[in-house]
Amino acid sequence: MALILSIETSTTVCSVALHSNGNLVGLKELHLDKSHSEYLIPIIKDLLAYCGKHQNDLEAIAISKGPGSYTGLRIGASTAKGLCYALNIPLIAISTLRGMAKQIRIPINENTLLCPMLDARRMEVYASLYNYEYQNVLSVQPVIIDESSFNDYFNDHKLIFFGNGSEKCKGVLNKKAVFIDKIFPSATTIGELAIEKYLGQYFEDIAYFEPFYLKEFQTTTPRKKPF
Repeated sequence: MALILSIETSTTVCSVALHSNGNLVGLKELHLDKSHSEYLIPIIKDLLAYCGKHQNDLEAIAISKGPGSYTGLRIGASTAKGLCYALNIPLIAISTLRGMAKQIRIPINENTLLCPMLDARRMEVYASLYNYEYQNVLSVQPVIIDESSFNDYFNDHKLIFFGNGSEKCKGVLNKKAVFIDKIFPSATTIGELAIEKYLGQYFEDIAYFEPFYLKEFQTTTPRKKPF
């Protein structure tokens, strides 16, 4: 039995799930901005207790590796690495956007592409394209949204857009674009995808693993106030 704890902190959602052989055992989520540093560890403890499990029962930790919030990803990764070190178990990293694509449960075929999007600055999003088998068609990348975005794919495919970055695309993209609302990153699908890597023993080097930030963290210098 592979008991895997999954952690998702790439956005404002603080999500933790427990899977046994890829089947969901328990889930706890908090949709509260800047909650990760304060609530992630308590949520993990509460979930394990609720499911009647102990940390020593865990056989792997799965982490949503990004892209996403620099701070959120850093907190999730440091927590996951700390648990892996303490329990001497492997670390598994799953693409945040692939985890989002896995949430689309409606029937789709080979002519459909899924486009999960995370909001970036202004008219920019972090996006990727996946086929009906959740395999990557377009690599994860920053995209500046305008009326020509993804036009190369609209001719031969039905494109479904979702995630908090898709809201700014409504009314801008090709009229053929289909939107699904209220899709947020969740540890549920991170755990579902993690079992594949666990069985294949595709593990991260805990000492050197870093989240996929996609862009370097940027700070701004506040303007001096006039006297």
